[in-house]
Amino acid sequence: MASTSLPSPDPSQIAATLNKIPSMKPASFAQIPPWVFLKSSSSSLKISQNRQQGQVENVHLVSLSKQRKLKEAHDFLKQMEEAGVPVNPHSYKSLLDTCSKMKSLSDGKLIHDRLRRSMENPSGFLENYLLQMYCVCESFSDAEKLFDEMLEKNLASWVILISAYSQKSQVKKSFRLFSQMIQSGIRPNSTIFTSLLKNLLDPSVLEIGKQVHSLVIRTGVSTNVSVITGISTMYVKCGWLEGAKVVFDQMVEKNAVAWTGLIMGYTQADKQKDALQLFDRMVKEGVELDEFVFSIVLKACAGLEDLNLGRQIHGYIVKLGLESEVFVGTPVVDLYVKCACFESACLAFERISEPNDVSWSAIITGYCQSGKFEKSLKIFKSLRIKDVVLNSFVYSSIFQACSALADFNMGTQAHADAIKRGLVSYLYGESALITLYSKCGRLDYANRAFESIDEPDTVAWTAIICGHAYHGNASESLRLFRRMQDSGARPNEVTFVAVLTACSHSGLVTEAKLYLESMSREYGVEPTIDHYDCMLDIYSRAGLLQEAYELIKDMPFEPDSMSWKCLLGGCWIHRNLELGKVAAENLLQLDPDDTAGYILMFNLYASSGKWEAAARIRSMMGARKLKKELSCSWITVKGKVHRFVVGDKHHPQTEEIYGKLKELNHFVLKRESVLLTEEDVSFGLPERKEQLMDHSERLAIAFGLISVPSNAPIIVFKNLRACKDCHDFAKHVSMVTGRKITVRDSCRFHHFHLGQCSCNDHW
Repeated sequence: MASTSLPSPDPSQIAATLNKIPSMKPASFAQIPPWVFLKSSSSSLKISQNRQQGQVENVHLVSLSKQRKLKEAHDFLKQMEEAGVPVNPHSYKSLLDTCSKMKSLSDGKLIHDRLRRSMENPSGFLENYLLQMYCVCESFSDAEKLFDEMLEKNLASWVILISAYSQKSQVKKSFRLFSQMIQSGIRPNSTIFTSLLKNLLDPSVLEIGKQVHSLVIRTGVSTNVSVITGISTMYVKCGWLEGAKVVFDQMVEKNAVAWTGLIMGYTQADKQKDALQLFDRMVKEGVELDEFVFSIVLKACAGLEDLNLGRQIHGYIVKLGLESEVFVGTPVVDLYVKCACFESACLAFERISEPNDVSWSAIITGYCQSGKFEKSLKIFKSLRIKDVVLNSFVYSSIFQACSALADFNMGTQAHADAIKRGLVSYLYGESALITLYSKCGRLDYANRAFESIDEPDTVAWTAIICGHAYHGNASESLRLFRRMQDSGARPNEVTFVAVLTACSHSGLVTEAKLYLESMSREYGVEPTIDHYDCMLDIYSRAGLLQEAYELIKDMPFEPDSMSWKCLLGGCWIHRNLELGKVAAENLLQLDPDDTAGYILMFNLYASSGKWEAAARIRSMMGARKLKKELSCSWITVKGKVHRFVVGDKHHPQTEEIYGKLKELNHFVLKRESVLLTEEDVSFGLPERKEQLMDHSERLAIAFGLISVPSNAPIIVFKNLRACKDCHDFAKHVSMVTGRKITVRDSCRFHHFHLGQCSCNDHW
């Protein structure tokens, strides 16, 4: 009886029969309790068994299975066994299918045990369903045991187990089984080949992939579109684009997957032009385009910063009505952001119906790149309130925004939130944190962030070296640079800018020359104009003006405006009028709207008593209506940012601020001066020295004195370079009050204490 195979009932015939019975509802086996089938006299049960061979009971068992009522199914199986009603193979198949769908290994094992008891030699197709169930439930030990016990393994048996191992990326096991199958004489089919090919994902397995390709050709499966597409994709993933292109060109029939795979390969290999040429072919041949293709070619356009082609593709996307789809709209936003076309990026973002974390990351990055840091923080705060899912790239951008704004309070909140959510990006995000804390004046936090990285990369090393350089800690910067070399990390161009900046801020001329000369020879980093400008700044600050001028004439680059500005700054510091005129003339030819050049030259003429020449410079500024970015200083007190501009009288505590300034400014007013600063120009040319009292930096320091506890440092940030008078003012305040004052201007940090500055007046 165990081997008897029962015919499966036809549900439509059953329903038709039941519908002929008057005043009765259609049958619903799900609502019929099990005892209705089995609770009857032995004689009637015997008649039923002989007539129907348990057909109705098996239909009910299938019904329970399809409703995923496995507990009830087990109970009913037990009753069927006690009543001697056989379970047909179709019922077992349905039960095993349900166990697979529910991934219920325990129920699957119970059914397997019952199957063993009821059938001495289960049919091959049932064993395959058992094998499938164990694989889906990821019980590979049971699957292998069953597979080894199978007397007859057909092609389907091998496909099930090999595919299961392939899906779990267990390459060795899947290929071991594949070899056994070939040795057993079974010819592989397309399903096995496609499963195996999906496992070959990197260059280390390229040779295995070539062998599989060879076998595909020998077994005559090379005409199968899925298999040959899989081979092309495999070559792409293994980094052999030449092989992928050969296979692709030989395809008789190319589907969208084949086109997309090769385009993606070119894009990932930074061969964007090849990718776009292939896309052009794809369009001309009339291949149907999908969201994935558009996302890849838009990425290629972004990599090339090809705005024109990107706009054309965007127009085609709009024509197809796909611009609201997140997987197409997001790459459009990214394209416009990378092409610095921010208004178009915003418009594209607004058309995305349901932005995801990548969409938000792209638009926040765009706001940061366009200098709209406050807007990026506003968006971030609203997303957090709405509990929108974010990614690590969003947090890295927010760290950069807080860094640019020197918003320590928001930066620490974002950092804590990222830690809680596990979204501090390894290296990239951690490096952004180092820069954030450095620019917020908290080198202690920056050091902790750096030391928490197990193996810092070049970016992380550069970030911490930069941090100490801009704080004037030249010795620590150079010590870190030596540590970087010992660690095996290779310095890049930016690293050397940081090293030379450290030398510049501390007057280390000899060391700087050695580093500049060793860049190419020892590190394989070719110096750029930025590195030579750093060296010019070092010479100029140190008073080696002739050396600086000779370097300008001899360096392998045409000097830029920064080159001449460095020399002009040195001429102002060391009062070299003749060389200063040469520098100013060249600077203003290259950048006639640079207010710093006019200010330096005005002051140089004035300090030399050349009033007529100074007046001409001032007239030129007036005629050109030159205005620099409005000077602004800010200080954070109790989590709130207080901003001041030159001459600001809008703060609620204005009277107290100016009262405090009057107490401290007597020594300044006794010294008359007619020199200009960038802050003066940003507000309007001054007529009286008393206007120095209105400089934004002084207002912020005065507010700090009346608002920050006496045991805490006063930390002020400024968007322009600190003028000498305000620098002297901060030194004086630190001396008479005993307070520690930190000022970060556009060039560096100044730490004032007891009348001294960390820059040693070298800035």
